[in-house]
Amino acid sequence: MQLETPTITESPATTNVKQAVPFLMITNMEKSLHFYLDGLGFVMKNQWIDEGKLRWCWLQIGDAALMLQEYRAERVPNEKLGVGMSVCFQCQDALQIYREFQSRGIEVKRPFVGNAMWVTILTDPDGYKLDFESPTDAPEESEYSE
Repeated sequence: MQLETPTITESPATTNVKQAVPFLMITNMEKSLHFYLDGLGFVMKNQWIDEGKLRWCWLQIGDAALMLQEYRAERVPNEKLGVGMSVCFQCQDALQIYREFQSRGIEVKRPFVGNAMWVTILTDPDGYKLDFESPTDAPEESEYSE
């Protein structure tokens, strides 16, 4: 079976949409900020303070961004957060990212090659999976060794 490449036509949305930013609902803003800012090196670019408490923020690393919002105590779900979802950050050098995160004491999986990309994976305090990836010509399923 041969798949046909769809025809892409210009529309207002084609030139209007600029970025997709994952919006993660979290259970502890302080813990998440420590992880993302101190551990991974994100920078807070915007925030919403409600009743004296930071409830939402926009975090950025390079050209990539995330939004975090803390659940109100009465609305925290019973289900595990982040199941079946990954945020994939496209990098110039995922191996360098791996070494940097390790040097900061972040638990990060040893990089491997998947889909012609070095991939290193970590999980945030609420269970959201974060993949940092960069193109490579190393053989599929190779593992990084220091």
